[in-house]
Amino acid sequence: MSNSMDDVAKYAQAFFIIGSNTTEQHPVFGTMLRRAVRFRGAKLVVADPRKIDITEFATLHLRQKPGTDIALLNGLMYIILEKGWEDKTFIEERTENFDEFKATVMQYPPEKVAEITRVPVEQLYEAAEILASSKPTAVLWAMGITQHIVGVRNVMDLANFQMLLGNMGKPGGGVNPLRGQNNVQGACDMGGLPNVYPAYQPVTSNEVIEKFGKAWGTYERGKKKEESDSFIFHLSSKVGLTVTEMIPGIPEGKIKSLYILGEDPVMSDPDTNHIRHCLESVDFLVLQEIFPSETSAYADVLLPGVSFAEKTGTFTNTERRVQMVRRAVEPPGDAKPDWWITSEIAKRVLFHLSSFDEGKGERRRIDLEAPWAKWDYKDTSAIMDEINALAPSYGGITHARLEAEERLQWPCLTVDHPGTPILHTKQFTRGKGKFMPIDHVPPAERPDDDYPMVMSTGRVLYHWHGGTMTRRSQGIMQVYNEALVEVNPDDALKLGLNGRDRVRITSRRGSIEAKAWVTERVPPGMVYANFHFPEASANELTHASLDPVAKIPEYKITAVKVELA
Repeated sequence: MSNSMDDVAKYAQAFFIIGSNTTEQHPVFGTMLRRAVRFRGAKLVVADPRKIDITEFATLHLRQKPGTDIALLNGLMYIILEKGWEDKTFIEERTENFDEFKATVMQYPPEKVAEITRVPVEQLYEAAEILASSKPTAVLWAMGITQHIVGVRNVMDLANFQMLLGNMGKPGGGVNPLRGQNNVQGACDMGGLPNVYPAYQPVTSNEVIEKFGKAWGTYERGKKKEESDSFIFHLSSKVGLTVTEMIPGIPEGKIKSLYILGEDPVMSDPDTNHIRHCLESVDFLVLQEIFPSETSAYADVLLPGVSFAEKTGTFTNTERRVQMVRRAVEPPGDAKPDWWITSEIAKRVLFHLSSFDEGKGERRRIDLEAPWAKWDYKDTSAIMDEINALAPSYGGITHARLEAEERLQWPCLTVDHPGTPILHTKQFTRGKGKFMPIDHVPPAERPDDDYPMVMSTGRVLYHWHGGTMTRRSQGIMQVYNEALVEVNPDDALKLGLNGRDRVRITSRRGSIEAKAWVTERVPPGMVYANFHFPEASANELTHASLDPVAKIPEYKITAVKVELA
């Protein structure tokens, strides 16, 4: 998030929620937003094909056709420009490429957008006026925006929208993606992406490679004063693969082994049948987990990790806020902290890399005197010391400051830096914000005569992702103990449910059977399914079409056929 949750809830005059089921997936923040609407009169515009719970608090609910977010946004911006509601000063002083962007937007008049999105023209005008006249407006989104083949383009167009209205760098404004897990932000910050080192330092930069190489011992010091240091081997400058490329790459021979920590791809990745085939084919699979999962059946080695309550360290949440996690209970049995397991494995790999016989002309591969070459951490505070030294945006975030209950949001460059609650207050990271011309692109898979309906997927309030933990909770299972598929009453009538409650949903990749929930939450022609239950997971049906940049699958739009079971 460019802003903070309490800042948005306190200062935004309007909220534009698009592609986020906020009250079910982020219930604490969802409550803050509802209170802002109820008690201080903030306006709320929700754009979502489903009638999710938070629409009950909305000034306006736009029910766009799935996969038409760019057309919707361009249509709203057309009206803003048509009416002269854009922030001309902000555009002039802090942005560039406006004319090219405007030329694209002006190809989306309201009548055309209404045809594409099925949102009535009068609602487009109403939404544009609310969002343009309410200063500042905060935009919030989640995976309903990103899980498309145009996920990156969707996000870029939302940035266009906020720059057009001058809502960037201000209290109560900004672009605010709501992260789907408690530490997904922290994982990205620490280099859990294939193209960056920690703090988003590019793997393609020679300067960055040298920096980390010297810290991690992949260079050799000159033996004499006049000799310069030289690299024994360079850290790779090649951009790696995402998980959605790794697993499908197994049958192609690109991947020989997998080391999976706390992930259940059998449940959470698209096209489950193909995922099973890939995991059966991989030469060697190590799984580090707290419970047996659907993926554990394919593991050659199971390593017992620990849960959040059994570890000490930090999480970084959706607002870039770093928070201490303190061990509450001792881990059971042989379970060990994830960092300890990873370190022990790395030490053994390091031994082999560092034990070449120099007598035979072979050189050491690792300089064990480099600051962090030995993986010899005593605790997570020592790991944070390394982060402080190598990740500039975390330079001043120490365990001592967090234990003193300082509120620290990166970037926090030094130990006397207060942190950064709001990004882009004076300028963007690149200097001026660049408007990008973004055109509507249809989904990868669209309904046809054989598969005439659209299925969208997501989570429900009571369960968490693949359900590995929540399906073990007796209380949760008493409330929500099986997969439910949302079906519109008009479609239920056509199907002839007539009191029968089970449906079969079929895509080009498989079928599932589940109980139907007949509800107005979904529009006619659409069903909504979750992936919490292995016996009826929506990911048996989803396809692996990826966004070309982020490589995220298009989970939100799958063409399906729905029948009585």
